[in-house]
Amino acid sequence: MKKSFYLLLLATLLMACTSKKETGKEAATDGPVKVEVKQENGAYQLYVAGEPFWIKGAGLEFGNVEKLAEHGGNSFRTWRTDNGQRTGKEVLDRALANGLYVTMGIEVARERHGFDYNDEAAVARQFERIKQEIQQYKDHPALLIWAIGNELNLRATNPRVWDAVNQISEYIHEVDPNHLTTTTLAGISKELVDDIRERAPDIDLLSVQLYGQLPNLPRYIKEANWEKPYIVTEWGATGHWEVPRTEWNVPIENNSSVKAKAYLERYRQAIEPYKDQCLGSYVFLWGQKQERTPTWYGIFLKSGEETESVDVMHYIWNGEWPANRTPSLDSFRLDGKTAYENIYLEPGKTYSAQVFSTDPDGDALSYKWEVMPESTNLGDGGDYEPTPEVVKGLFEGTPAAEAQLKAPEETGPYRLFVYVSDGNGHAAHANIPFFVRK
Repeated sequence: MKKSFYLLLLATLLMACTSKKETGKEAATDGPVKVEVKQENGAYQLYVAGEPFWIKGAGLEFGNVEKLAEHGGNSFRTWRTDNGQRTGKEVLDRALANGLYVTMGIEVARERHGFDYNDEAAVARQFERIKQEIQQYKDHPALLIWAIGNELNLRATNPRVWDAVNQISEYIHEVDPNHLTTTTLAGISKELVDDIRERAPDIDLLSVQLYGQLPNLPRYIKEANWEKPYIVTEWGATGHWEVPRTEWNVPIENNSSVKAKAYLERYRQAIEPYKDQCLGSYVFLWGQKQERTPTWYGIFLKSGEETESVDVMHYIWNGEWPANRTPSLDSFRLDGKTAYENIYLEPGKTYSAQVFSTDPDGDALSYKWEVMPESTNLGDGGDYEPTPEVVKGLFEGTPAAEAQLKAPEETGPYRLFVYVSDGNGHAAHANIPFFVRK
């Protein structure tokens, strides 16, 4: 009996060690994990628990944590400690259960929302609130980096915000010797970096957020003379401010296949070759959100289906494509025209729309068509936007690669959306803006 007990105990310990090795971190850890940056032979290297670590990450607030781990990611970033649905502890616990680390956002008030960094009392109140958050989560074993604020430079003029960032960073280093500090920037310039270098010298690394301009990041870093390490905390689809617009001044969104191609090219151009100073990145967005459209920035659909950009991130993180691939979208037309041809329709008149797509695995494809009014209740810098209501009753028959669209009776701007699904949790998508006028 005694011998059997010891054999069982030995087997249990061996299983625990194997589990820890596979996840890359010790799930049973009760205390903080040491995170540090070392400069070796002129290059910066991030270390987690004494092991070299390259961030394979995604921006994730309400997205699928388990899917991130399945696809080979090792970290995600948040924008605040408590996201309104889950506490910071619940977020960190879920990360730990999936072998992931978290760059934890700290909500810092923005000047563009009316906060005045000349108001010393308001700054002091904010600091007291943040100190409590740091104390609450600083020893969690899934914590990687503290991100102090998000895009605090966006439409801001008062450099005293960086004094507040530095004060928070100093406090973190005082009470939490195990984790690094950063602040995330909307773009980068020499003037901005000079301000941060002067007013927030305590931060350990810089975080930059770029979209269509990402290929220029290495040059921007050099021009700004930033010599400390950095990470890219947001990158992905070409921004709605960076694309062509229609005659009625709405942005034209790239389809999911064009986006996926850009994700891969931009990563290879601007992130992967610069590991001597860049410590990794967080792709935006591992989930879905409404921002100009319901499909612009999320690499998942509201249905939970994965787009082609998820395939790309799987390839980047693993060096091989997933077993089942997402459909590719070749072209999409309404009334024989593309989104770049300023399509005007007459109320109540019927028009033909066609989408051409293929599936790498030969899976049978199904189609979904929708029309939404153009979003007019617009946010700024990623702020909340409501999703327009779908206009009902505009299509007849079984959805297929060709659809007959009856133009809405009410005049104004709209978008035609198409979704092409493979039945295995993957979908391509595209939309065309059009304007109904008499």
